[in-house]
Amino acid sequence: DDEMTFPSLRELHLFSNQLDGVFPIRLSRFPNLSTLLLDDNQLTGPLPDLSSMPNLTTFSAANNKFNGISTESIGELYYLESLDVSSNSLTGVISEVNLRSPKLKKLDLSYNSALTLKFNSDWVPSFQLDSIRLNSCKLGLQFPSWLQNQTNLSVLEIPNSGIRGPVPNWFSNITSKLSYLNMSFNLLSNTLPYFPLIYAFEVDLSFNQFHGSIPPSLSNASNVYLSNNNFTDCVSILREAKTGLTSIFDLSNNKLSGSLPNCWGNFQFLVVLNLENNNLSGDIPSSICSRYVQTLQLRSNSFSGKLPSSLKNCTELRVLDLGKNTLKGPIPSWIGERLTSLVFLSLKSNKFYGSIPLNLCHLTEIQILDLSLNDLSGAIPSCINNFTSMVRKDHQTPTISIGFRPYVPPTASLYTGSYENIAPIMWKGLEYKYDKILGLLRIIDLSSNKLTGEIPIEVADLVQLVQLNLSRNSLSGAIPKNIGGLTKIEALDLSYNDLSGEIPISLAEVSSLNYLDLSNNRLSGRIPTSTQLQSFNASTYAENLGLCGLPLTSSCPGDGTPHDAPPSTGDDENGETWFETLWFYIGIGVGFTVGFCGVCGNLLINTSWRLADFWSVHRLGDWLYVMVMVKSAALRRKLAWNQQSSVNEDMSSVRY
Repeated sequence: DDEMTFPSLRELHLFSNQLDGVFPIRLSRFPNLSTLLLDDNQLTGPLPDLSSMPNLTTFSAANNKFNGISTESIGELYYLESLDVSSNSLTGVISEVNLRSPKLKKLDLSYNSALTLKFNSDWVPSFQLDSIRLNSCKLGLQFPSWLQNQTNLSVLEIPNSGIRGPVPNWFSNITSKLSYLNMSFNLLSNTLPYFPLIYAFEVDLSFNQFHGSIPPSLSNASNVYLSNNNFTDCVSILREAKTGLTSIFDLSNNKLSGSLPNCWGNFQFLVVLNLENNNLSGDIPSSICSRYVQTLQLRSNSFSGKLPSSLKNCTELRVLDLGKNTLKGPIPSWIGERLTSLVFLSLKSNKFYGSIPLNLCHLTEIQILDLSLNDLSGAIPSCINNFTSMVRKDHQTPTISIGFRPYVPPTASLYTGSYENIAPIMWKGLEYKYDKILGLLRIIDLSSNKLTGEIPIEVADLVQLVQLNLSRNSLSGAIPKNIGGLTKIEALDLSYNDLSGEIPISLAEVSSLNYLDLSNNRLSGRIPTSTQLQSFNASTYAENLGLCGLPLTSSCPGDGTPHDAPPSTGDDENGETWFETLWFYIGIGVGFTVGFCGVCGNLLINTSWRLADFWSVHRLGDWLYVMVMVKSAALRRKLAWNQQSSVNEDMSSVRY
């Protein structure tokens, strides 16, 4: 009965169902309802009229498809304390008439990118909020002035909201109780004013235009994200920090310059330090690494000198990125002896010299090793197959995440923190930033050094490797015959070395290979025939004067040419031509039939041997492809020879 009411009903939980369409009117007939939860459905239309529920204290309709604000009834709910309509498709304008509930504590309108909040400049809300979440809403160009009397805030999220200009001075009056502050992805500028923080879980001011120095009070936050600004000075926060509760400190992509002070001891709970892409110089401070540090990213600065030996005490390190600096000296052996938890190690583009330490083979967890663009010499260690994470097929996680339990004051609640590493990777000759699949990569890059000797055959044991770059060295000898053991390799670059001998036939069996560069060596012989190796451009094999065969234009000794075809009678000639043509089309028909049946059969065959059957069909398809290409080439040579013979006969007749 649509007219029936339920005066005793206090709470109605309809979240995480499959409700769709507009909000049913009959669900509004609960005069004493205090809690209505509609989250995670597919409800559409405007937000419902809630005027028939005057006692409502909690209304949550997040993750639906509501698309409009057509009622002022929400503003008439005197007892409303929590309003959450985040992650919908709301449009229109929210004004003071929609927010008149004096008891409101929690407001979440986030992720409604077409929703505009527009208030009179002199509006003073009647409520005191604990939590404001307005992510990706349109708040106007100026910092929202209506926030200045919200002195009980513990959560303030206004990222990606289009505000710009300086942060007002009154902001310091509303921050003392904050545990979470996010104003990232705006155009906030000028210097960051001092604001008190007793203890905050996270402060995110990244992707703005702040400049100048960093307020020391931010050291009272556990996770501090200040990347992609124009900050020029971090000395004050380092020297004046007293408590040093920070676990994550991200100052990457700023304009920091000069040397770092050696006073990192105040940050004794640091887990992640990211200072990459600044202009910092001088020696790396010996105090920079605490015993808890798991990620240290100093890439793309101007640090010089040798690596401080104090880094060997950072035994929890999983990510160490020192690339693109001017560090020098031999690679310390203690990296392999003490930092055995390393998953990511990049020393690229520095001035390291000497041989690759054998102790690096103790890095059994290493997944990405980049020593490129240095002055390293000597041989590649044969113990390279001790990189266990590149050999075994363990459970792989998509990201390289750092989990930690940060220090919290006795008055704060316990929580577990996490951080997902982002790293630039040279992939097939171009640099990309990886985060979501960084943990799936297995890469060795030793390019652009002075390495000598042969490529160790043990490299083929690294069956999980997806990229191997040994280019621009002085490696000699043959490419290991078992190189085809790298069954997951996608990019292989051995160019600009002194390699000789033939290209191993096993390489033709690597179906995953889609980037190959063997140019500028002394390779010889026929390029093995396979679908994969013939699909690359001729530049892949260029400047190997002894190489022949497709895709190069140079033919191999013994290959027939149109003038090499033997003479034959007209009948034999026509018969052979007919036979070759017939064989060619039969091959195409058989190849299509086998391929079609193989693919369809794989959908019906028992799953326990479906993969083996697929690879059998794959190899058969490769064989048919090669045979068809060989026969078609022979047919073309035969037809060309016949045409030339006919011309010669015609010329003889004319002369006679």
